[in-house]
Amino acid sequence: MENGISELKKKLCYTSVHIAAEMPEDIRDAEEFCEDYKEFLDLSKTERETVATAEQIAQEAGFVPFDRSGKYKAGQKVYFVNREKSLILVTFGKKPLAEGVRFVIAHGDCPRLDLKASPVYEKDGTAFLKTHYYGGIRKYQWTTVPLSLHGVVILKNGKKVSVCIGEKDTDPRFVISDLLPHLSMEQNERKLSEGVKGEELNIVFGNIPFGDEDTKDPVKLCVLNILYDRYGITEKDLLTAELEAVPAVKACDIGLDRSMIGGYGQDDRSCVFASVSAQVMLKKPEHTAVTVIADKEEIGSCGNTGMESLFLYDFMQDLCETQNAKVRDVYRNSICLSADVGGAFDPTFRSAFEKNNSAFLGHGPVIQKYTGARGKSGASDASAETFAGIVSVLEENGVIWQTGELGKVDGGGGGTVAKYMANMDVDTIDIGVPVLSMHAPFEVTSKLDVYHTHKAVKAFLES
Repeated sequence: MENGISELKKKLCYTSVHIAAEMPEDIRDAEEFCEDYKEFLDLSKTERETVATAEQIAQEAGFVPFDRSGKYKAGQKVYFVNREKSLILVTFGKKPLAEGVRFVIAHGDCPRLDLKASPVYEKDGTAFLKTHYYGGIRKYQWTTVPLSLHGVVILKNGKKVSVCIGEKDTDPRFVISDLLPHLSMEQNERKLSEGVKGEELNIVFGNIPFGDEDTKDPVKLCVLNILYDRYGITEKDLLTAELEAVPAVKACDIGLDRSMIGGYGQDDRSCVFASVSAQVMLKKPEHTAVTVIADKEEIGSCGNTGMESLFLYDFMQDLCETQNAKVRDVYRNSICLSADVGGAFDPTFRSAFEKNNSAFLGHGPVIQKYTGARGKSGASDASAETFAGIVSVLEENGVIWQTGELGKVDGGGGGTVAKYMANMDVDTIDIGVPVLSMHAPFEVTSKLDVYHTHKAVKAFLES
């Protein structure tokens, strides 16, 4: 009788499983895969760097720039770069475009601190940089963290200078100070969300004066002089610059068992790497495979490099013209994976989650039928047919997966790029790596989840 009950429970009930328990042979493969992933994270601290690194990976795999006048056969690989901030990779399939494509869309931008247009100032003998945070951050997390500066500056003569300070072992780092506990009684009375205010996210930039005692702002002058000597940058050049402060940390193994990865920007560069690495492995897929790295997702997918723009739609029109296909037919017959991370259940803060509908580290990529906030506001809600179809593909290819929501119904929530693809009449569903401490300067993922997300994307693109 007991065996009968056990078999019945196994048949009728569902519980997500840990990949290591179900497929222990994948532990070694995941470890090897994530060595490359950690290197990718270290090279890709900004959206520009993410696109540049992915472009190099694609070129090494045989991708060539897309030619609107070209005629392409199954297995040929092309790419398109949009303003150095978004990227499209295409592997042509055996079936004509009119029968639909397989889209995978991840985003390369991450929460960070952008420098204000006029960032450098001196106060009481110390030089600082003013910042404006980008995306959803918990501001107190960004104090006392080593920071590096990345970006581009256009000089007066038109030359574009790339800046990266703080990533080499010999480089200086930067930091935002916080109050010592001995003097923080007043600060302690603030709400956590205001423990550090936006205008207090000022980066310590220098401390040595330059010039004589009559020089105004001598420490500011010192740091500006260093910028000019090293890069030819003046303060006026900073007005039009694009500079970002990001954590100066290297991706590393987490846990005594080395089962996890810690690093900056895993939302959403874990999905970027999983998607790009799957795309470059394709030979001659059934349907044409299109992988997109989009920008601006963290602030609403706006701008001409985000999914709210027409850059992908226009590219697809150009692609369709190579086969005299109608873009509306292609979209209508296509399927899209919105490859974005999900929040992993955190036992320390379990009250924020609804455990039965949460994603767990090590249980595989999380498929989210819908996202959004509270009453699914701002969500894309996939159909049962789309969800079941994706699950079928994954299970046929040995991918362990799970489903979940981003916390309790009234606890908050968030969106992805899924709604922008759904608006194009494309069947779309969210899938991604579960992340602990999402949007923090140092996030944590499971190696097995990253690897199985890669396996999931590859299986989908080959379907």
